[in-house]
Amino acid sequence: MITTSNRVAIYPGSFDPFTLGHKLIVDKALMLFDKIVVGLGENVNKRTFMPLERRKDIIRKVYAGDERVETVHYDTLTADFCREHGINFIIRGIRNVGDFEFERNVAQINRKLNSDLETIFLMTPPEYSEISSTIVRDILVHGGDPLQFMPEGVTMDDLR
Repeated sequence: MITTSNRVAIYPGSFDPFTLGHKLIVDKALMLFDKIVVGLGENVNKRTFMPLERRKDIIRKVYAGDERVETVHYDTLTADFCREHGINFIIRGIRNVGDFEFERNVAQINRKLNSDLETIFLMTPPEYSEISSTIVRDILVHGGDPLQFMPEGVTMDDLR
């Protein structure tokens, strides 16, 4: 169950799949917040590659035993989900300037939809800035091994 606290943040995304880059952002966010809700939201512009339950299972596997990370699915606006659950902070990862421009616009819209929301941008370390779910999916589709871009403990069976 999601608990309300001023030290809870949501990290929304499709996480299709949850990569090493995503994990690095969650780990950084845990230095700032008591709890991170990894929110698998619905994006009308994306057709998912992996089923929802498999994506949730990977995240839960990566953070098994860590009660500070909770994985949820929601099909509302992130701003509305946050209002409903008393969450005032959104975490977003930034890999490059293009990410920043997009995420800045989303943050401004979320703030207009819910004036209590603040978006916190966390930078991906430069050596991991090329990792994206899109690249991992492409490697998978073409029969490659993407495990070097995945969190420790994730196996090929998790990705199939």
